[in-house]
Amino acid sequence: MRRTRILTTVLALAAALLAASPPAPAAERAGQAEQAERAGDKVSIAADTYTWKNARVDGGGFVPGIVFNRKEKNLAYARTDIGGAYRWVESSKTWTPLLDSVGWDDWGHTGVVSLASDPVDPNKVYVAAGTYTNSWDPGNGAIYRSSDRGASWQKASLPFKLGGNMPGRGMGERLAVDPHRNSVLYLGAPSGKGLWRSTDSGATWSQVTNFPNVGDYVADPSDTSGYSSDNQGIVWVTFDESTGGAGTATKTIYVGVADKENAIYRSTDAGATWSRVAGQPTGHLAHKGVLDATNGHLYVAYSDTGGPYDGGKGRLYRYATATGTWTNISPVAEADTSFGFSGLTLDRQRPGTVMATAYSSWWPDTQIFRSTDKGATWTKAWDYTSYPNRENRFTMDVSSSPWLTWGANPSPPEQTPKLGWMTESLEIDPFDSNRMMYGTGATIYGTENLTNWDSGAKFTVKPMVRGLEETAVNDLASPPSGAPLLSALGDIGGFRHTDLTKVPSMMFTQPNFTTTTSLDFAETDPNTVVRVGNLDSGPHIAFSTDNGANWFAGTDPSGVSGGGTVAAGADGSRFVWSPAGTGVRYTTGFGTSWRESSGIPSGAIVESDRVDPKTFYGFKSGTFYVSTDGGATFTASNAGGLPSGDSVRFKALPGTKGDVWLAGGETGGAYGLWHSTDGGATFTKLSNVAQADTIGFGKAAAGASYQTLYTSARIGGVRGIFRSTDKGATWTRINDDAHQWGWTGAAITGDPRVYGRVYLSTNGRGVVYGDTSDTGGGGGGGTDPDPEPQPTGACAVTYKITNQWSGGFQADVRLANTGTGAWSGWTLNWSFPNGQSVTQLWNAAHTQSGAAVSVKNLAWNANVAAGSSVSFGFTGSWSGTNGRPTAFRLGDQSCTVT
Repeated sequence: MRRTRILTTVLALAAALLAASPPAPAAERAGQAEQAERAGDKVSIAADTYTWKNARVDGGGFVPGIVFNRKEKNLAYARTDIGGAYRWVESSKTWTPLLDSVGWDDWGHTGVVSLASDPVDPNKVYVAAGTYTNSWDPGNGAIYRSSDRGASWQKASLPFKLGGNMPGRGMGERLAVDPHRNSVLYLGAPSGKGLWRSTDSGATWSQVTNFPNVGDYVADPSDTSGYSSDNQGIVWVTFDESTGGAGTATKTIYVGVADKENAIYRSTDAGATWSRVAGQPTGHLAHKGVLDATNGHLYVAYSDTGGPYDGGKGRLYRYATATGTWTNISPVAEADTSFGFSGLTLDRQRPGTVMATAYSSWWPDTQIFRSTDKGATWTKAWDYTSYPNRENRFTMDVSSSPWLTWGANPSPPEQTPKLGWMTESLEIDPFDSNRMMYGTGATIYGTENLTNWDSGAKFTVKPMVRGLEETAVNDLASPPSGAPLLSALGDIGGFRHTDLTKVPSMMFTQPNFTTTTSLDFAETDPNTVVRVGNLDSGPHIAFSTDNGANWFAGTDPSGVSGGGTVAAGADGSRFVWSPAGTGVRYTTGFGTSWRESSGIPSGAIVESDRVDPKTFYGFKSGTFYVSTDGGATFTASNAGGLPSGDSVRFKALPGTKGDVWLAGGETGGAYGLWHSTDGGATFTKLSNVAQADTIGFGKAAAGASYQTLYTSARIGGVRGIFRSTDKGATWTRINDDAHQWGWTGAAITGDPRVYGRVYLSTNGRGVVYGDTSDTGGGGGGGTDPDPEPQPTGACAVTYKITNQWSGGFQADVRLANTGTGAWSGWTLNWSFPNGQSVTQLWNAAHTQSGAAVSVKNLAWNANVAAGSSVSFGFTGSWSGTNGRPTAFRLGDQSCTVT
């Protein structure tokens, strides 16, 4: 269950797509490529309004930071290492994504290394974004600032990189707002770049040149990739709010540095001068520094490494800010630790109550420590009775995310589900001593009866992660029957979704790959499914004969070291596999024996023809390969002009033999979308597509004779997600600037059963799927020539403002069917009385013209039985007065307002 989150293959590929120059092509060829891209940028594109949601997994990634605002109740944020930032929605107990607007060119800004919620003005929030400090991320980091809680952002570019997915990302927070003069912010930078400060609310930044230490700790100096050999730098900033007043800069500031001998520095003159704190412990890194201004104590959690995976020794210390006295308050003697400490938090309602985690304790479980007397004595979340038996102070309920058990049945002292691992972030709600949240390598857990711990009663731990989707997606499939979606995911393997709105009961098991790299189904027998992936020990291929519901392991050929790509014959009678570590192989039956394919190089991407069960295709380094004997022999095609590298994805069209589409390439070389109708013997490049990285097929539009195409591409000068209903002759952009999700270049597929539905991969935001507003099934994104009839009968509306702040608010709306007949679709209309504007709406689609708002059902909540109701929510802006609408109409009828 260890999360690598490095995703080197995927991100090296992304970097190649975004920043690579031509690998020394002829100048004429480069010029031709540029002309082709310009031609693709000049075409006109239509647009369609789509509703976007996640296929629910709930979590699936590492959450290194949780931040509560200390001025406003129920305002909290979470940061992820590659999947953006989220805001807590108290009314629904869910998380709302905040960085979906990050586009293709800035894909690295979906990695968040730190987050700060303004303690003076809760409307303001700041994000330090950037995924890697080495060459994997070609761009520099940035500070995103928002004055509407993340609904919209302004960006300040930085002259250095940030590492949201680098070693040490669980330390922090590196970004902090002065609690008295909130125009002042500090940022701790990695890579020897030092301490930075902004005095204009994050708009501009400059280095604090007199800060004496840029850090010196690196996890592995011998790592030539730069991933583990980067200086982890400045790792946290903490203000002592007792040393300032409203409007004046806080005088005392503590800064944590990744330096085992000089870990903590202090300024007592608002950052004018700095000095090393005297008497501090040495030999460890200070992961967290949290200040209790009431009692005058700085608590520090130490580990011998930067984490978040590693750490074998640790300490906890308390520093008396008035006297300069350091006290070792470690709950476990260092000699007895096999972990480092982190997850440090204070109960702001009960000064003196402090908690910390054994963040790097993988076996048998993480540990959580709690003290109610400033660290003088401690209790543990669990302890041994008589080894290997243990007694827990908590109960766990993962019924909302049952896959968190991993389908495991461990022996004591291990348990399933685990309390966690990589538990770097643990926070007690500053307004509620009973509520605590903490991040793990797979989810956010929380409790709302934490103080049971102190009375001897058990507290209940549950996932508090709904809405936060953090999986990295490698492959997708939507069969014509059975489950609508099968996914290949990093770190947690993948899922079979029979209902996109519900969390599946379990990921793929037997075997449970740490990462699934590729999957496929037999086109004429969708019950036959194959997947391949990575596993520390054991087989790298598995088969299913019931559409992915149950699995059994195949047998690896010699030399296999990773999943690679796999293809199922059209009838499921044979398979071709291109694993990592060895050459392409083929088999009949379910992989009990494999034979080497000839004529195709190792590492080739493989796919199957969707009609002829003996025809398979491959691609490697600019050459397309074809086999007509079930994968035994491949022949190189003479097709020229294809991308010279391996940043390529291709698929064969269901229902038509030899119909192949190929997408890929890189800037400066051949890049775009190609089509073959003769099984890859020849390809024609589409002149209206400048760049394309994925290709997928879905149900044909009404009246169309060809399946719908979907691609992540640049067309008409715009990067986005596109749909074509006329074989690529014209294209419709179906996403918008608010829905970009960074890098979407791994996989895409339409749904063969639902026109307009598309599933697309993200690198950290899970599986996103979209449904069109074009219910007529057309391709141009225009109005529906035959609109759905509106429901008849009585209706009632409850409009409730659940949260309000200066210039913004959040509201929930419930529409009830109080009549006698069922609805098969609905559109609710109202007008705002005071010029309010909807900024973001969920669980429905909306349009607004002036004061008039129209909200329409999605596909999944169109049907409303008599006596039932449907709900949606939104955030909005207001000025002056925020009056409630007094009249709501459902079609031509008025609804009762409650």
